Amino acid sequence: MVLTSTINTYNNVIAYKQKEVMSSKRVTWLSLTWVLVFSCLSVELEAQLQVGFYRTSCGLAEFIVKDEVRKGFIRDRGVAPGLVRMHFHDCFVRGCDGSVLFDSTPSNTAEKDSPANNPSLRGFEVIDSAKARLEAVCKGVVSCADIVAFAARDSVEITGGLGYDVPAGRRDGRISLASEASTNLPPPTFTVNQLTQFFSNKGLTQDEMVTLSGAHTIGRSHCSSFSNRLYNFNGTSGQDPTLDPQYAASLKTQCPQGSTNPNLVVPMNPSSPSITDEGYYVDVLRNRGLFTSDQTLLTDTTTATQVRQNAGNPFLWKNKFASAMVKMGQLGVLIGEAGEIRANCRVINS
Repeated sequence: MVLTSTINTYNNVIAYKQKEVMSSKRVTWLSLTWVLVFSCLSVELEAQLQVGFYRTSCGLAEFIVKDEVRKGFIRDRGVAPGLVRMHFHDCFVRGCDGSVLFDSTPSNTAEKDSPANNPSLRGFEVIDSAKARLEAVCKGVVSCADIVAFAARDSVEITGGLGYDVPAGRRDGRISLASEASTNLPPPTFTVNQLTQFFSNKGLTQDEMVTLSGAHTIGRSHCSSFSNRLYNFNGTSGQDPTLDPQYAASLKTQCPQGSTNPNLVVPMNPSSPSITDEGYYVDVLRNRGLFTSDQTLLTDTTTATQVRQNAGNPFLWKNKFASAMVKMGQLGVLIGEAGEIRANCRVINS
């Protein structure tokens, strides 16, 4: 009886151990399965856009774009901020598909002629020059959308920002509508809550919104984009009380009330308008943010903290900016057989 009991106990232990081993194997198998799933997803994501995408098909692609940005910047320093802005405006409307480059036709008003883009966008001639050179050496290979992404990176770098690798492989879209630009680009009157929601809708975080706002450290703005802060704030006859009085007085000199000149412009960051630095955040802290959408960053505890951090640590901001540009550059991209590779960035292929 004792022997029988011992044998039964032994068998039970063996059975339990076998179940334990099988359970462990199932857990291990499930773990391996999930690892494989995530690995496949990672490979798929990486396959969408790739750093060095043109390494074998058009090895000089990025060099040619960089060279055209350099030449454009020598002619006009405003080209660099224009190209950064162009990339942002391209990606926020239909994704980064080069649709911002289309010219309008008698039957369609394109994105570039939307009030949100015209006359503020600049640098189209740089894209045209780069595309012409690329078509001469690698016909039908490099997309206009990728040229815009490369040119934005090169513009950041040439103005003192950090260079960064640009994943490429975007294809060009075939549709460009001015009406979509008006509804997909944040106006300069937005509040911090509106900006946060707007960027969230595009898959970007609040921190990335604050980071990308720093692009306003270079470039210029037309007076019409902020004159309401000077003369008719919230329907009153006064100026925005959050605007530094001395700065407001300077802006009024440059943008007289009632002026009908559409070409009046002022630098976004007067102290260093052609340098990608922390000056934008320093200005915001001094109540010298040009747009409502700039100064509003101080009205929220979290975004105000980010403004102070960026102002005090320019290297940190430049790194964050490079990462945010890469992420933004992957919004809504066309890959594989979608879209086309335009021969002329201004028109759809015939």
